[in-house]
Amino acid sequence: MLALGSNLDDREANLRGAVDGLGDVVMAVSGVYETPPWGDPDQPHYLNAVLLAVDPAATPRDWLDRAHRLEDTAGRVRDPERRFGPRTLDVDVIAVWDDDDRPVITDDPELILPHPRAHLRAFVLRPWLDIQPYGQLPGHGWLYELVRAAPVAADLADLRPREDIHLDS
Repeated sequence: MLALGSNLDDREANLRGAVDGLGDVVMAVSGVYETPPWGDPDQPHYLNAVLLAVDPAATPRDWLDRAHRLEDTAGRVRDPERRFGPRTLDVDVIAVWDDDDRPVITDDPELILPHPRAHLRAFVLRPWLDIQPYGQLPGHGWLYELVRAAPVAADLADLRPREDIHLDS
């Protein structure tokens, strides 16, 4: 499961470029939501989406490398002084499952799985519900329960569905 976000330049094109850049491994793409910035409020609003991608040959590290390549292609510049700052494209690896459909759990500093803050982010959980209404975030539970829990429930009011944008077409 990958989460996409963009709040600089042509946000829709940046998200679409990520989906297109992954190609045939993309199985499902959520709706797009406009959201206020998280962690650093002094920046433009984001467009966010989540996608399910499947590649049996890919390791968790492969997914991280793909995410970084997509970000690089979109011209992302990492600002070490501003961790949650604006970006052309952010691609987060949220969760990975192995060939036996077991969640991969890792505390590698370069790739913690599942994503350590996904359970707190309405802009990840709500779009994920679009494509997996009965999905679970490994180690945290059912998505539908997570979106009802504080602080996520309070953040849901700030998510605006963008019905005019479809990334799966």
